[in-house]
Amino acid sequence: MKVVTFGEIMVRLGAPGYLKLVQANQLDVSYAGAEANVAVSLSNYGLETDYITCLPDNPIAERCIMDLRGHKVGVDHILRTGKRMGILYLETGSNARPSKVYYDREDSSIATITPGSIDWKEILKDATWFHWTGITPALSANAAEECLKAIQTANELGVTVSCDINYRGNLWKYGKSAAEVMPEMVAGSDIILGNEEDCEKVFGIKPKDFDASTTNGNVDQSSFLSVCQQMMQRFPRCKKMVVTLRGAINANHNTWGGVLYNGKNLIESRRYDITDIVDRVGGGDSFMGGLIFGLLHYKEDHKALEFATAASCLKHTLKGDFNWVTVQEVENLMGGDASGRVKR
Repeated sequence: MKVVTFGEIMVRLGAPGYLKLVQANQLDVSYAGAEANVAVSLSNYGLETDYITCLPDNPIAERCIMDLRGHKVGVDHILRTGKRMGILYLETGSNARPSKVYYDREDSSIATITPGSIDWKEILKDATWFHWTGITPALSANAAEECLKAIQTANELGVTVSCDINYRGNLWKYGKSAAEVMPEMVAGSDIILGNEEDCEKVFGIKPKDFDASTTNGNVDQSSFLSVCQQMMQRFPRCKKMVVTLRGAINANHNTWGGVLYNGKNLIESRRYDITDIVDRVGGGDSFMGGLIFGLLHYKEDHKALEFATAASCLKHTLKGDFNWVTVQEVENLMGGDASGRVKR
């Protein structure tokens, strides 16, 4: 089985510890991007992956490719075009002070991609799964066109397509809105993932009487049944609609869970109480990576959902966007081992 993902990977420059960016005299360098994060998770779980993006021909991009290779992510189809990598600046919040992300990604290599420059039939000919997110079509009209072509080719070849709606309002700057561009792309997706805000921001679909800012960590999972049903009615190709549910008590303490609707049953995951969060950025991508693996590996939807939730719970303990955990570590947590005892 091979999973192909497509999107932008950026240089992640983080203020050390809990410093604000204005305090920092140096920055920690790593790499970050929703679709790359998913590919890394899946490679860690032992699946073959192929990550498609555009990167400039410079040492920073070369180091990024080396990093992906180190995680056994396929990089042979990365295009070396454009002039720059996008940059993500991060300061990690604490208690009442939230984490903040600042983007510098205009005119990045993938945003300036030439439509038709990727041979999707060749790349997807032996693929089992194709994954994309709503971040890619937000970058530019050209990136949106190329992503749509990938989805359409996957549909023609019978490749399963998954989508993380991943709405980023600050990225849609080229004259088109997510509500205009996303529906045609989501319509080609078999598995759709969103959080409590994505469906509302893009499609105007929201749970009744729900406000994420007032949950105090207590999110009623069953209230999202109507969201799942409305999404599947609007997008008939969708076989499973999944919603991640984060209850934010403060920057260091969240509750975390999810629901999966398969057209018949609403399946609710275990709820995790995550205290002393190390890094929550990339948490949704680690959930998506776990979900894809779970749906490919297990026969039961509830096991796939529990794997995704546990994998993402563990990601909150790791610095950086990538989720370094193994299948065994995730399954240990699924089985109830949350003690943190030393393994010898």
